[in-house]
Amino acid sequence: MSSTAYINAIGTAVPAHDVHHAFIGWAERQLADPRERALFRRMAGRAGIGHRWSVLAPTAGGGSPVEEGGFYADLDSPSTSARMEIYAQAAPPLALDAITNLATKVELGGITHLVVASCTGFVAPGIDQIIAAALGLDPGVERTLVGFMGCYAAVAALRTAHHIVRSEPGARVLVVTVELSTLHLQYSSEVEPLLAMLQFGDGAAAALVTGEASGFAISRLFAASLPDSSGLIRWTVGDNGFAMHLSGTVPAQIGAALAEGELRARMLGDEMPREVEAWALHAGGRSILDAVETALGLGPDALKESREVLSRYGNMSSSTLMFVLAALLGEVPLRGGVALAFGPGLAAEGFRFQPAA
Repeated sequence: MSSTAYINAIGTAVPAHDVHHAFIGWAERQLADPRERALFRRMAGRAGIGHRWSVLAPTAGGGSPVEEGGFYADLDSPSTSARMEIYAQAAPPLALDAITNLATKVELGGITHLVVASCTGFVAPGIDQIIAAALGLDPGVERTLVGFMGCYAAVAALRTAHHIVRSEPGARVLVVTVELSTLHLQYSSEVEPLLAMLQFGDGAAAALVTGEASGFAISRLFAASLPDSSGLIRWTVGDNGFAMHLSGTVPAQIGAALAEGELRARMLGDEMPREVEAWALHAGGRSILDAVETALGLGPDALKESREVLSRYGNMSSSTLMFVLAALLGEVPLRGGVALAFGPGLAAEGFRFQPAA
């Protein structure tokens, strides 16, 4: 058993209810100005998103949460407590669905550690405890909960697993990300926040990280906070859910940081971007993918997996990067590369991954 940590396999899961197109219609109705409606419609069409999935149940007539009888149908926005009640009910089963999918790919016996990342809800006992009990894990399993870090929390969770395996080569670490972003729809009559909400969907992923040489080896972890950007991505916990602020300047800031500077140096060293075989980039939105592609001078297919995840699921916060890595783990032959995610701060975190020898 080596002291290198490997992502042996990744399982994924999304709910059954596709809410993307219903949200677009609802959002257009919030805009009184025909010019703003036309702008929103144009931007929605260019978003590169075809589907987003939600744990929120359809109405009795099969409609979406924003239609009559749905969770968001009333003029009064649902309270944070109502949203957290659904989180407590729906997040554990979705996480367990991802673990069930993982179990079709790799043996899950002998789990010694559980690392769970989630930023879209709170419950106590924690979701880590709920998952451990549902799986019948040994009560002595060591648990770590990564909370409220945002979209790069998958990197933090995998980094934690990496350090555990490096210090305990026999460890078998179950890493879970579960995000219910659609619980936090906010009423707005402005284009920018509606476009931000257009990105987000629900999803969960589960990975097994061990010292067994299969899948992707994790190495060269890096992190950087981008200068003069701390207010560009924010989550604010209010009486009516978690309000996301996502500035339209984020893609430009990311592009500038990747064109030159500390982030590029930490991520690539002296290597040229086109020398990297594969990119597992958090699919935070089409404009972010475009900014990274342009700043690094990548080819048109370099971010293919990230764009496909964005199209099929939208931005699932911390679970998104795991979906991209899962897609890359499904390729034959495996390719090594860079995993990179962005989140509040504005910060970037990532690591290098290589096929197991």
